[in-house]
Amino acid sequence: MQKLLLAIDRFSTWFGKTCAWSVVALTLLISWEVFSRYVLNNPHAWVLDAQIMLYGLLFMTAGAYTLAKNGHVRGDVLYGFFRPRTQATIDLLLYIAFFLPGIVALTWAGWTFANESLAMREQTFNADPIPVYPFKFVVPVAGAFLLLQGIVEIIRCVICLQTGEWPRREEDVEEVDVDKLKEMVHVKDADIEALDSLGNKKGGQ
Repeated sequence: MQKLLLAIDRFSTWFGKTCAWSVVALTLLISWEVFSRYVLNNPHAWVLDAQIMLYGLLFMTAGAYTLAKNGHVRGDVLYGFFRPRTQATIDLLLYIAFFLPGIVALTWAGWTFANESLAMREQTFNADPIPVYPFKFVVPVAGAFLLLQGIVEIIRCVICLQTGEWPRREEDVEEVDVDKLKEMVHVKDADIEALDSLGNKKGGQ
């Protein structure tokens, strides 16, 4: 079971990192449009719509990746002090009561919405229209990935309730934890204060 959970974590990570390249496309597109508009005096009406679509792609597809890394914001003022089983109980109830209904509705409605857009070959409303329907399929696809990762998190909650410990996750690049970094290099706050005071003495000489 653990191998399957980690495999889906890796799948969500791959999906998120692949779609993250839209940042590069978005940056290049905006830079080119600024140059074209202000240097060549040749603006393009469709670029704003394309920018919105690329940003939407990035925003929608980040959900499964963030959930796989347990990176979504939670009010953990009290949560962090709870035992793993208590945390798992809270998470499980919230997943069942809010996450599953919301994401299933998003995926289902998104699929209907995208197919209606495809049927009419929907385009943007400007002087240079571009197709909208490919972008609208991002909604059900991103919803399906998020739903799959959510099911993995529910299974993790059940395992934690059984064992009393959270199952292991795939590791990825994360923000630096200063306290953990101090432990790794065997540095204490007193050592840092001593170095600071020594530097202040030398600076005063």
